[in-house]
Amino acid sequence: MIDVENVCKSYGQLEVLKNVSLHIAEGEVVSIVGASGAGKTTLLQIMGTLDRADSGRVVVRNTDVTKLGDKELAVFRNRNIGFVFQFHNLLPEFTAAENVCMPALIGGTGMDEARSRAMELLDFLNLRDRAEHKPAALSGGEQQRVAVARALMNHPAVVLADEPSGNLDSVHARELHELFFRLRERYNQTFVIVTHNQELAAMSDRIITIKDGGVEY
Repeated sequence: MIDVENVCKSYGQLEVLKNVSLHIAEGEVVSIVGASGAGKTTLLQIMGTLDRADSGRVVVRNTDVTKLGDKELAVFRNRNIGFVFQFHNLLPEFTAAENVCMPALIGGTGMDEARSRAMELLDFLNLRDRAEHKPAALSGGEQQRVAVARALMNHPAVVLADEPSGNLDSVHARELHELFFRLRERYNQTFVIVTHNQELAAMSDRIITIKDGGVEY
């Protein structure tokens, strides 16, 4: 599903990633852990094509994304990668259903088809009755589930989540991580999750620890 080969990344004189190599298999739920500043988010952004490595190779769904131009990357990202962030990033002026539809509409899907898919996901996430509510009318946990639905909208190969439960209380954080496994069972979805929560990371199929810019074995 994802192969990272000898990836290096620096910002000025700061070497953030040092020859990182790893493999994520289809259908895995993998957590990436490590201290703040270890390079976890940078690695996730490079895997998600939001940032480029200085050297090395990243292959997602048999496509070497390091060889794609910016426009090709944008199309590939929209079709193959879903993102869930700590602070939801929902558009406040749109309803839950409209927020979920956004990736499909950007990708050229018609509104009727997008709406049908959005409602399927919101139904699975027990949010059908909240579909017409705007984010301000939703709880933090509901907003994050809407963000998960949005990430799943285009049937992505992988969902990358950066501290997705960091803004939730312990009960809702556990519910969110358990949700990832239900989604894996339902859609054979692959998840890569950056988290500081060791207890929640332990629920994953596998933990990858990043220390001082490298993978700790």
